[in-house]
Amino acid sequence: MKNNGIKFKKYFKEYQISNVMSMIKNNTKSPEICHDEYKDKLVVITGATSGIGYATAKKFASKGANMICINRNKDKSEMLKHEIESNYKVSCDYILADFSSIDDTHKVANMLLKIDKPIDIIVHNAGIYLTKRQLTSEGIEKVFMVNYLSSFIINYTLKDKLKSQGKCRIILVNSEGHRFAAWGIRFDDMDFSKRHYTGLKSYGTAKLAQLLSMIQFAEYFNGSGVTINAMHPGAVKTSTGQDNGAIYKWFKKNLLDKTLKPVSIAAEAIYYLGVNKDIETLSGKFFNLTSIEEPAPPALDKENAKILWNLSLKMGNLGG
Repeated sequence: MKNNGIKFKKYFKEYQISNVMSMIKNNTKSPEICHDEYKDKLVVITGATSGIGYATAKKFASKGANMICINRNKDKSEMLKHEIESNYKVSCDYILADFSSIDDTHKVANMLLKIDKPIDIIVHNAGIYLTKRQLTSEGIEKVFMVNYLSSFIINYTLKDKLKSQGKCRIILVNSEGHRFAAWGIRFDDMDFSKRHYTGLKSYGTAKLAQLLSMIQFAEYFNGSGVTINAMHPGAVKTSTGQDNGAIYKWFKKNLLDKTLKPVSIAAEAIYYLGVNKDIETLSGKFFNLTSIEEPAPPALDKENAKILWNLSLKMGNLGG
């Protein structure tokens, strides 16, 4: 029988109440804090002009790191560059790209590939949340493209460069929202053309895909000094969802945002995961802020991870 990605019986048996309770407990914790400096290191961050990415860029810059920020908006990128270089006396370059575009994503990946210095940390932070189904110009569901496939293309393109460096930390800003794809990814309906679309389903699918790709990348990087980990950034206030309608924006502003924490919490966690020496050999792990946590069973499925890997190569126009 062909595997369409959904394994209800298998995953149902693997779900454990203890893992859910652990998640709830971890959601109340504050992140571990790393006080180490990070002078003259090179950090790449996607989606750095607002929210988590903005706070994270400032955090690394305040510790002496040089930045390459990958953003959509030129004016905001110029403002970020001026602010960081003026306040922290480090360099802050930027690359303009729209991660809903395969071509733009490849452009970014190839520019990073040609950099003649080691990349010390890559923070994949760019993401969107949509309440209505949208397709990219290539026919890919937009949330899947921005939140997952763009990071896959960059990681895949850079994998040999990073391995040759002998050291790098890749951090995927993921989410507990991967649990919304509770029974797996529908490989036979990646664009939601055969079923009802919801924001939670598409978001969960993209974040689950990111965790499945982490399995494959961690295996590839094993023993090389390069690590890849994913993290839930906490329930923090961001600008995600600005592309949605008036009802969602009202709900977010007047109800949801009032319950959320400042993005500085996420920035502290990302800095810890990127710099702390005690975890420099850990790879393929999922963190809730800085606490290691077991993700949902579909995120641990090695068979589906391999299927998704091959599918991602085709969708991302990668050589294989």
